[in-house]
Amino acid sequence: RPLRLVGGRSRCEGRVELEQEGTWGTVCDDGWDIPDADVVCRQLQCGHAVRAHGNAAFGRGHGPILRDEVGCEGHERDLWECPATLEHDCSHKEDAGVVCSEHQEWRLSGGRDGCAGRVEVFFRGTWSTVCNSTWYEMEATVLCRTLGCGDMLQRPAFRHTLPGKMTYLCGSLQPSLAQCTWIFNKSAPCYQSWAAGVICNGTAS
Repeated sequence: RPLRLVGGRSRCEGRVELEQEGTWGTVCDDGWDIPDADVVCRQLQCGHAVRAHGNAAFGRGHGPILRDEVGCEGHERDLWECPATLEHDCSHKEDAGVVCSEHQEWRLSGGRDGCAGRVEVFFRGTWSTVCNSTWYEMEATVLCRTLGCGDMLQRPAFRHTLPGKMTYLCGSLQPSLAQCTWIFNKSAPCYQSWAAGVICNGTAS
């Protein structure tokens, strides 16, 4: 049955929404925990759960509250298979959310504002740097646009000081770097490379 995450920064993060008879509804956070979130992440092919959020962390939903006191063991294939109560005493300020391991988000650090600096990616629960071995105009432009920072001006290089390393290669102008080809923590493409940076022509609002 259809399931989606809404209000996050990728399709693998957000408020949990289920569809019932053509209407999308939410899940109450009573009893919401990592095994429940794991089932959601696996169902969406987003890896495993890194965080299980309550209190409408990704904004309040609309429509019916379809599940409460969800009690997955973590091995279920579908959230509807998990035991839950249909009666609830919740409001949308208690909507449940998840962050899955395959979620990626980006930031630029050490520059004049959020539109310039060293590229850092949050992936599988940790912040990592990006190898500049394949950091070309295309990849930098994709990131500038994703961040709402316009287009690329320059691609400065920095040192790697974070634990992980990500490599991106975009064949075309994708909506985000997560839709390009990427490799995480494989040493070969990063051997002797610097950490990627970018200066975009926009400014962070």
